[in-house]
Amino acid sequence: MDSSTSSISAVVGVGHTDWVEDYKRVRSGEKPHDSYGYATQAFNCALRDAGIARDEVDGLIVGPTTAYERMGEILNIDPRWGGQADAIQAVLQAVLAIKSGMAEVIALVYGNDQRSAAVQYGGPEAMGGGAFLSYVYHSAWGLTSQGALYALMYQRYKELNGLDDSTLGQVAVAQRQWASLNPNAIMRKPITMEDYLGSAYIAEPLRLYDYCLINDGGVALIVMEAERARKVAAKSGTKPVYIRGIGRADLNSKATSLGPRLLDFYLPAQNKAAKQVFDAAGLGPKDIDALMVYDSFSPHILFALEGFGYCGVGEAGEFIARNGIGVGGKLPINTGGGHLSESYMQGWNHQVEAVRQARGGLGNRQVPNCRHVQYTSDVAGKAMSVIYGA
Repeated sequence: MDSSTSSISAVVGVGHTDWVEDYKRVRSGEKPHDSYGYATQAFNCALRDAGIARDEVDGLIVGPTTAYERMGEILNIDPRWGGQADAIQAVLQAVLAIKSGMAEVIALVYGNDQRSAAVQYGGPEAMGGGAFLSYVYHSAWGLTSQGALYALMYQRYKELNGLDDSTLGQVAVAQRQWASLNPNAIMRKPITMEDYLGSAYIAEPLRLYDYCLINDGGVALIVMEAERARKVAAKSGTKPVYIRGIGRADLNSKATSLGPRLLDFYLPAQNKAAKQVFDAAGLGPKDIDALMVYDSFSPHILFALEGFGYCGVGEAGEFIARNGIGVGGKLPINTGGGHLSESYMQGWNHQVEAVRQARGGLGNRQVPNCRHVQYTSDVAGKAMSVIYGA
């Protein structure tokens, strides 16, 4: 994709449920909504944020936790174009749909009742036991836990690069720093390196604070054709955030034998996606003011820093120690607290935080002079990225 990406589309509205309250209510035994209810709440919030009517929406992409047809029925939307995708693929698909003229105003809607529904992410019924998930192929050896897979991946990386346990601790401590400034974050109490090192291993070398939070909730974004977004902004006084570049590259070969994960840490795919997204935006790593990384587990951060060119291979731990990724650091990462401390919204909350940072006005959580925010994801070797810009 060429540099014209920045003139195609913009995010004009974001919304989400009250993750803190969602968490409290579910812990107390309540089940206030199912996935559709959470998604509907978030959609209504995003519409209000965008300052548009529901009837203006002519495209709909729903998260994989809800059925597309049923979600459209509940929202009363009969779109010209639609589908189902995870967070980053939804953004990429929205850009491509707008570019092709299939839609002008696309709602990206996600809802998940994963905590109250006791969704299993490991064990014989992991994610419903779906055989299409590559990690379920390893159930014969008991290796269905995503945490165990990332523990295995990080253990090799750790030994290759001579790292100690404090390396990952830098990630957990930094993201909790950001969460302490975020009223939407579930876990706001700061932690120290001593807290991190004193926490229990869940799947060694990953500790408690290396794991994401599992929580109910919903998220929605409204993506609009760029010129229309400018006109809407002129009337409403809102600030559109433009999608400057997108990129994607997949590693499927030898996936079920864990080859891309254990041998290359997904680097080849990340390198290709990095070139695409930076070329499209006309930017490079030095131009990025804040970085959002899909972080179901803390090692994602290290792999993304290397794969997307922020530092050399094997240098991520040293990069974090030298530059800082927390409050006051040279490269702020996951400024809302990420999946480790804000909420596990499967990458969707990162899009909201990226847009809000680019808009500005976040008080003591705001990254100074924030113009460009990048999001990266490497789930199961599918490396994808988007750059947002004010």
